[in-house]
Amino acid sequence: MSRVSPLLDEPAMGDYAYDWALVDVETSGLVARRDRVLSVAVITIGPDGEQTGEFSTLLNPGCDPGPVEVHGLTRERLQGAPTFAQVAGRIAAMLQDRVLVAHHAQFDYDFLAHEFARARMWLPVSQRLCTLALSRQVDPPTEDMKLGTLAAHYGVQQQRAHDALDDTRVLAGVLRASLREATRLDLPLPLVSCPPRAESPFTPKPPKTPCAYRNPGRLAPGGPLRQGMKIAITGETAHARAELVGRAVAAGLNVMTSVSRHTSVLITDDPAAPSAKARRAVAESVPVIDEQTFLRLLADVRPGTPHEATAVRIATATEPEAEQAARSMTSTSGTSSAAPTPEAADSSTASPGVSVPAPRRSEPSAGTSDKPLTGRRVLVLGGVHADAAAARTRVVELGASAAINLSAGVTDVVLLPGGEDDRRMARVTALELPVHDLRWLASPTVTDRKASAFRLREPHVIPRGGVIDLPMPHGGPAPEWHVTACWVPRTGCEIDVVAFLLDEDEQVTCDEDFVFYGSPESPAGTTRLLTGGPAEQTITVDLASLPPATRKVVVAAAIDGSAAFGSVGAIQIGAAPGSSGAPFVRATLDAATTERTMLLVEVYRRGPLWRLRAVGQGYDHGLDTLARGYGVDVAD
Repeated sequence: MSRVSPLLDEPAMGDYAYDWALVDVETSGLVARRDRVLSVAVITIGPDGEQTGEFSTLLNPGCDPGPVEVHGLTRERLQGAPTFAQVAGRIAAMLQDRVLVAHHAQFDYDFLAHEFARARMWLPVSQRLCTLALSRQVDPPTEDMKLGTLAAHYGVQQQRAHDALDDTRVLAGVLRASLREATRLDLPLPLVSCPPRAESPFTPKPPKTPCAYRNPGRLAPGGPLRQGMKIAITGETAHARAELVGRAVAAGLNVMTSVSRHTSVLITDDPAAPSAKARRAVAESVPVIDEQTFLRLLADVRPGTPHEATAVRIATATEPEAEQAARSMTSTSGTSSAAPTPEAADSSTASPGVSVPAPRRSEPSAGTSDKPLTGRRVLVLGGVHADAAAARTRVVELGASAAINLSAGVTDVVLLPGGEDDRRMARVTALELPVHDLRWLASPTVTDRKASAFRLREPHVIPRGGVIDLPMPHGGPAPEWHVTACWVPRTGCEIDVVAFLLDEDEQVTCDEDFVFYGSPESPAGTTRLLTGGPAEQTITVDLASLPPATRKVVVAAAIDGSAAFGSVGAIQIGAAPGSSGAPFVRATLDAATTERTMLLVEVYRRGPLWRLRAVGQGYDHGLDTLARGYGVDVAD
């Protein structure tokens, strides 16, 4: 009998009775547009929980297999295996009309989309479910969210990690347990709609090399060009556009695809042309020169100021010391009308290569009298938005994490007026969670938590404006940090999470340093946007690979349409090292009222260190205005 049959008991299926296609791929690298699938496994399961099919195969990618030490797939093993195009039809038939399920589903989905595109076929998937995102909603008391860790927690047998078929069978067991927990907690599934996708003809895009120089400002009348100037070109040109761009880049200029108030000069032979760039240049009083003048100035481009390089210090402390040091943090208080003010120390940077002191170690408090709710997770139900926000602020002041939804990690519930009518109260009662009124937050007493609800390391909880140093490894590569924003799902309200990679002047160095749904990856792949569900989006940042020009990564959110963040409620932020890491730090941001865009998090350099600040500053204007402030015109 298969290890994955049945998936669920029939009574537990409820609204989760889908046709499922569980997928795992092993790949030659991590970049879907460049790397290839080496092996694939698919298991199909019907709405009744019974397995209906299973398929797995090695694949000959026609290229180097990459990290053999991880997946064990050598050139010799893959020799003679079919190509993806040869098995694409069979895989497509198994995916058709089913929900694709994978752990870190966007990774598998993107690789399959590119492989199908190379085979000149559509990826027949209209919905996907990420068990990693589902696990973040369930919030089991595990040290991380890796597939193997979840399998051990749920008692699912794992025989061969990084074997596609075995991982898919393990995935089925984790899905089974996760769906049971979701049923117990009455959680909606984080299903992601997948529009038809094909990249045909398939043409990988080479990364753009960031400009090495700071923007010196605008071209002065009759003055020379300087390295780092942001230029844009519009209209017909006598020379090929590619030639002009190539010569400009070779001279140290920064060629942009749009015009903003930070553009140094626009090159066009027809300033009155009805192009968006020309109109924007007029609106922002950007200097305009013709092609011949530009070519003449290119012969004598003056030296620019290089971006400051900062050496990233790798910690050499022992792990306990590094853990203690990482707990050092500072915070600033804020209100909904003012942005948090950075500390004076954060405005300075160390010289390249200069060692700075490690973060301060936090002094142990006298017992838990100062923060009696440390290690607990409190859900506030009911109340008007302002009262609920104030209650969650008090929860954080007391050391607890303010939950935005019911999960396995919730330890207490605070009931405000009207909260008794919340649909989640039935589950709260069934789970026998302690329920308190608002007076409890004045002088809380706590009951013992179940042993199964404890983690060895609880995430740090910081308030709005709070700052914390991100720990650096004491050996091996620095992790890719995942900053995840999630909220309670709302109908008729779409939220887009975006990121801006900024230089010393708080500006993007190129248009591609604006990461959003239409361009979900920065030029070198150092920053990406991932979608885990209709109410969860993640920005990943590879701090070790960011170009020296990038001093700060700003993560923001914008609402499409006329809705405001006041109607959305609290947004929970979690930052974790790696895609499956447990949250290192959490913050809950809910001070918004009429705002349509909000700065969520800043990840920024402080000398050779990296820090994270929970911002929570909102604005009434739209995403286009926010982007223009950072040097991007999203309308162009």
